[in-house]
Amino acid sequence: MLPSELQVDRTVSETLLFSIIESPGHPNLSELYQRRDIREVRLSSMRKAIQALQRQRPDYVVAEFFYGYGNNYAGANLGNLDVFLASLQKYAPEARVIVMVDKEDRKYVNRLAERYPVHAVLVQPVGAADVDAALLT
Repeated sequence: MLPSELQVDRTVSETLLFSIIESPGHPNLSELYQRRDIREVRLSSMRKAIQALQRQRPDYVVAEFFYGYGNNYAGANLGNLDVFLASLQKYAPEARVIVMVDKEDRKYVNRLAERYPVHAVLVQPVGAADVDAALLT
């Protein structure tokens, strides 16, 4: 469990961001968020992110998309984000979702964006300047 997964209190005017970190390829953007006065909640799995949604309503979500090549995603789900994004619509429909994706999987994010609101799609490798630009739009 990441330390910030334990934080549940939030002030009214605070900007909250869920950083869902499921791989080593997810850049560490904590310094950027601190500079922007955004409180980051770091979550290590989609299951933990869905649980956190029941306690907190993020303004932003930054997560990587992984297409489910080895699974039967041809039907209801495309990849790792579907269930979380469905829950997000229930608990925090105004949250802006920033998706990071490998170039090879970019085409699948378009299908995901047809089902759920996606604020920005960033192709890996992603740096702080890329996410900063997405936060400002």
